Amino acid sequence: MNIHTWHKESKKEWDDFAPKWVKNSQEMWETGSRKNIIPFFSDYVQSGLKVADIGCGDGVGSLKLAQAGFEVTGIDLSSVMIDFAKGKTVRHANLSFIQGDFNDLPFKDEEMDAAMVINSLEYTGEPLTVMKEIQRVIKPGGYMCVGILGPTAEPRKNFSYPRLLGDEVIMNTMLPWEFEKMATETGWKTVADTGVAKRGVDYTKLGHFSKDLKQAVSFMWLFLLQKEVVE
Repeated sequence: MNIHTWHKESKKEWDDFAPKWVKNSQEMWETGSRKNIIPFFSDYVQSGLKVADIGCGDGVGSLKLAQAGFEVTGIDLSSVMIDFAKGKTVRHANLSFIQGDFNDLPFKDEEMDAAMVINSLEYTGEPLTVMKEIQRVIKPGGYMCVGILGPTAEPRKNFSYPRLLGDEVIMNTMLPWEFEKMATETGWKTVADTGVAKRGVDYTKLGHFSKDLKQAVSFMWLFLLQKEVVE
């Protein structure tokens, strides 16, 4: 599938999926798999800074970032998601949304202080291209918080597995360790990382496990990365 077709199919699938996503997104951010993302982000990124929420979906996470004191612009490929998201701008002055392509972000060079990219990089046709585009818009020393699905996370079954049956899919099978290696080889350094355990997994009992083994039983792995400053 070429990159143009990939984006066309991805937009269609997420436009179609948007109403179902909206039913569950609030719960995900408040009590589910995404509940610790904003606190994790806020531990390292100073409030008041400009943040791009890349793959913002219906904007629940973007709104929570704005409520935490950040100036937030959410961007998503799905115009239906953006329509849902725009309804949240009336609740906060420092919040806006744009429908757009991750390969050509609607920001100037080094315009943003940070980016949040949660479970969206996997759905791009050329993740490295998107990484370089994010790097373009982030200031030197700025931050990027990325969430990558764990190896057995349920969405992989729906969006990635069918490739083995010969179907065209819109998800890359990138694993957390692969993402981190790609990031550190392209101008980012890992500041912090943490796992979101799958249901039924107690991380407190896995203290002796290596990071890659903990990632194997994660639903998602969160990374906080910093853009290297070139002297």
